[in-house]
Amino acid sequence: MTSRLRFGRGRSPDPDRPGTVYRATPAFRLRGKAGADLLDPAEAGRPAASAGPAGPGVPSGPGARNGPAGTGASGSSAGARRSWRSRVRWRWVAVAAVLLLVVYPLALFAVAWTHLGTVDAMPSGTRPSATPGHTYLVVGSDSRSALTRAERARLGTGQAAGQRTDTIMLLHVSASGGPSVLVSVPRDSYVAIPGKGMNKINAAYAFGGAQLLVRTVEQATGIRIDSYVETGLGGYADLVDAVGGVEVCVKTAINDTKAHINVPKGCQSMDGKTALGYARARYSDPRGDLGRVERQRQVLAAIAGKTLSPSVVLLPWRAFPAAAAGAGALTANSGTSPVGLAQFVLAMRSVAGGGGLSLTVPIARTDLQTPDGVAVQWNATQAKALFAAIRSDQTQTITVPKAG
Repeated sequence: MTSRLRFGRGRSPDPDRPGTVYRATPAFRLRGKAGADLLDPAEAGRPAASAGPAGPGVPSGPGARNGPAGTGASGSSAGARRSWRSRVRWRWVAVAAVLLLVVYPLALFAVAWTHLGTVDAMPSGTRPSATPGHTYLVVGSDSRSALTRAERARLGTGQAAGQRTDTIMLLHVSASGGPSVLVSVPRDSYVAIPGKGMNKINAAYAFGGAQLLVRTVEQATGIRIDSYVETGLGGYADLVDAVGGVEVCVKTAINDTKAHINVPKGCQSMDGKTALGYARARYSDPRGDLGRVERQRQVLAAIAGKTLSPSVVLLPWRAFPAAAAGAGALTANSGTSPVGLAQFVLAMRSVAGGGGLSLTVPIARTDLQTPDGVAVQWNATQAKALFAAIRSDQTQTITVPKAG
């Protein structure tokens, strides 16, 4: 039972005793379970104040509420409706969350996986022992065979026949908590090619494709290659365009007629054609192949960073074309798993964001005279130490030399 205090009206003035002040007698109004007012004896004879819909009192009738909080039929019905709407609203929120966190990423990955090319890149025979972590051989082919005449003209790739590698990199993802490492191998590095003798390392790809290149890199470094990822010239440019261009900071202005680019110094957004030319420019760079491999790492890391950025991933009209173009630009060895491909992209993004290491195989000289032309000679001692750190998965011990 609840009670409500109601002050009673005071006594009427006594005409025989003027000036007398009377205090109002309090009256207690008790509200019972049935909604009836229980008055003190002094108020028992007074009619209860009626309260219509517009009045200050409590409405009467079948729909009357019990007290200020309202526990009658109308209150219960309104509360039930609010509870039902709230449950429906939260169900839609849960459905949207599932679509965003599960279905959407799976759909993107399915699109990418169906566009990915494959190649049998892993050689047979004797190979280095398996090492902790995961090592990718990343290759950029300069083959023009997949380009139309119009595409060759647009990208300024020329008409060179055959297939060689413009880009050779090792990407090692540590399993011991160390940073990921992206190592450029200059394409003119002078090494032993199995069955072919000494030659520039990019000749291995021309002689025997992906398998011979993998064997050559493994023999020269002692590192077992776990996965192979290759991109072509056209796919490289298409991927940059699909993600809406990439942000690249140019240290020195480059005007290279053979690469068909003229870019000023400073940070700028590059489309596919410009990014490809910037990564391939060689003759206008005083550092030659060494300058080019640094720019290749820079652009490749920028692509990986942009591909997984919110401005691409959260916009379906960009995300799905980027997934199709990105996977279409890549060829992986036939044993690559979806997890392995995702790990590759995440590792490249880590390098792009400064969470990994980016460097070139230590060089002794770039003007080595050979029967196959001027080549690059590695610093044997420093290169051996670098490869040993990767083989043992001790990437935290690797020191990146200052660019010079």
